[in-house]
Amino acid sequence: MITRLVAPPRRPWLMMGLALVFVPILIATATPRARKAGSVVPISQSLCEDMKLHQVLNPKAPVGCDRLNLVNFSYVDFSGRLLDDGEIVVMDAAAAHVLDIFAALRKIRFPIAKARLMNHYDGNDDASMADNNTSAFNVRDITGGDTLSLHAYGLAIDINPVQNPFAKRSGATLTFSPPVGVENANRLNDRPGKPTRLGTAEAVIDIFADHGFLIWGGYWDDPIDYQHFQVRRKLAEQLAKLPSDQARAVYDRQARRYRTCRRTLPQGAESRAKCIMAVDTEGSTSD
Repeated sequence: MITRLVAPPRRPWLMMGLALVFVPILIATATPRARKAGSVVPISQSLCEDMKLHQVLNPKAPVGCDRLNLVNFSYVDFSGRLLDDGEIVVMDAAAAHVLDIFAALRKIRFPIAKARLMNHYDGNDDASMADNNTSAFNVRDITGGDTLSLHAYGLAIDINPVQNPFAKRSGATLTFSPPVGVENANRLNDRPGKPTRLGTAEAVIDIFADHGFLIWGGYWDDPIDYQHFQVRRKLAEQLAKLPSDQARAVYDRQARRYRTCRRTLPQGAESRAKCIMAVDTEGSTSD
């Protein structure tokens, strides 16, 4: 016996009606999912102009908007809420790795106070720090100097500045930025009878290093910049001169070299230092 499957008669009006019903539903559900997972997108012309308007991008920039990406990501805040409004601008060579960094932070529920573009602060680093804002691209000089910061390359990230302040020595005195950050001068978590400090950079050094941000400002002697992660300056200058595809390949290779080194050694701070030194021959200490 042969059974034949006969297609039902086509009803164009019915199919059109179903499409009108279901397509908006698909669109509505796809957008939040995409935002929750995060994305890397080119800098739009309007965003580029806004960065110029708010002094985040200026003629001193070593890279232009064509070499920058906007990374959208979700994160857990200090009250434990999952938020999807995280935004950060970085160089295209590192953008995919930066998205992976924030995905890893979200996975371990590492809290982030907020992550807004520096446009909201007119490029004012003090204002961003005072607002406990996590940020990256901003064309400015290093604090207290006349050398371009690695933030100007989109290859430095400051995370939770209140929990991870910038500390500058003047004789026997340390000055903290933002000033409220002095409450987090003690970096120890094993303090009897006191709560664990949340959102401190020490907890995520390996995550940043695994994705190419080998240099942590907490390694420095003066200033000490607990919030700050960056690549070495020599690498940043090299990436800025390369076409996008080549820059991504070079960046990927460095991150891969570090992870390979880490796999060959016992886990811990000592092996981390050995692998950083193996990859980072410059040992830069400027933000």
